[in-house]
Amino acid sequence: MIETPVSTVSPPDPSPRSLYDRRMLEALVCPLTHSTLRYDADAQELISVQAHLAFPIRNGIPIMLVDEARQTDQPPHDHVGK
Repeated sequence: MIETPVSTVSPPDPSPRSLYDRRMLEALVCPLTHSTLRYDADAQELISVQAHLAFPIRNGIPIMLVDEARQTDQPPHDHVGK
């Protein structure tokens, strides 16, 4: 007897971008202005337009510390190894 698989659903994409719970990201606000944030998937940052700050996302964890944020008039830099 040949058994056929019941489900052919592939496992979810394990990439870092797929790890974010969209609702969790939408619930976060800027710690300085309490305004909403814009998610930049390419730079892996949460942007506060009002505060002109970009908060990094490292290993799937948003780093919501003002001291860790970069000014948005500065280019993104690599956080590998931090």
